[in-house]
Amino acid sequence: MADSDIPHTPPLLLPDEIHHAVKPGTALLRLETTSSREGRLDGAWWPRTRDIETELPALISVLTGHLGPITRVGLDASAWNGLPTRLVIDGQVVHLDSHPVGDGTVLITRGHNDHFALLLVPPDTTADAAREAMARAVRADNITQATQILIATTPEPEDGAADPAARS
Repeated sequence: MADSDIPHTPPLLLPDEIHHAVKPGTALLRLETTSSREGRLDGAWWPRTRDIETELPALISVLTGHLGPITRVGLDASAWNGLPTRLVIDGQVVHLDSHPVGDGTVLITRGHNDHFALLLVPPDTTADAAREAMARAVRADNITQATQILIATTPEPEDGAADPAARS
């Protein structure tokens, strides 16, 4: 098969102007508020820290502006330094459901049964890896699970970094 016969996938990069804005604390959203949502993820969030009480209010405030009141947030308990069962954000009670699932997502619920899934980019992720992961997550045709996106965009450790014997 000739190179010209191989379909080329468009790059998984964000528009140039977004690269300057994507810093820890950023949320990228591709919200379809209809029942025909097709992608696996509705957006991505890159918090600055693992302190949910510091990080979540800004995300919920932004989402509320687009979606209306947020009632619940499902989080992986192992990704955070302690989780309360609820927070009051902008005068609204938001219930936090914690599960040790390790799947790299945050589930946002508005109303009783309308869910939005966001890729959770760990705070210590490099800027380049975070941008690539977020770009993949917000693609309308994305069918890749959050954990697989994070694995695919995490740089390999430098030689010897993962080998404890090499440090001696």
